Amino acid sequence: MSNMNEERVLSVHHWTDTLFSFRTTRDPSFRFRNGEFTMIGLKVGEKPLLRAYSIVSANYEEELEFFSIKVQDGPLTSRLQHLKVGDPIIVSRKATGTLVLDNVTSGRNLYLIGTGTGLAPFLSIIKDPETYERFERVVLVHGCRTVKELAYGDMIAETLPRDELIGELLSEKLIYYPTVTREPFRNSGRVTDLMTSGKLFTDAGIAPIEQAHDRVMLCGSPAMLVDLRVLLDGMGFVEGNHGEPGDFVIEKAFVEK
Repeated sequence: MSNMNEERVLSVHHWTDTLFSFRTTRDPSFRFRNGEFTMIGLKVGEKPLLRAYSIVSANYEEELEFFSIKVQDGPLTSRLQHLKVGDPIIVSRKATGTLVLDNVTSGRNLYLIGTGTGLAPFLSIIKDPETYERFERVVLVHGCRTVKELAYGDMIAETLPRDELIGELLSEKLIYYPTVTREPFRNSGRVTDLMTSGKLFTDAGIAPIEQAHDRVMLCGSPAMLVDLRVLLDGMGFVEGNHGEPGDFVIEKAFVEK
């Protein structure tokens, strides 16, 4: 277990009966880039039960935050959902992932598109001052089934604009676009359909997406990732990775899990 730190749970928030988040202590030696994930988990018997989780908190924050689904028969989430303040939790000392600014070239607008808990890595990216230095607009799109599942909405729209470090930049450059598919809301429909029809761009008041000017980061359901990859490929977007920055990146660590 020399590659793991034991942290303590500082707070737990249950968004719905299927979604929750929690904050933990952070070992001073733990380093990560905004948008990365790490392995976290619990000791079950003498063995660690681990799973990859994107880090919600920014890399300059003193605490760590994670956003999770609740799977009643899931080996780990069935246990994690019962966390209480003070409980121990294991956090890997290593972080990695493709959803980092270094993996996309600079451009006009940066689209951060997540469904469900795929929002998590983008919450750290929108708290990074460098994000706003590199792009004219940052468009955060969060797709869910119901309004209740639009976690962190108040934080994005109300709390972060007052933040001393990034509040002014965020207020000037961030466009937050939540959308739901199963009930009435100011924005409704699947992310892919909203992009294909152009409604997303009209609603946001920005020019339609173009390969020459825009960059995209994707995290979420396998169906959304497949559909948007086809859409972007068809528009000439080139996928980036750790070795070579591109026009878009996809986090593959959570696919098929």
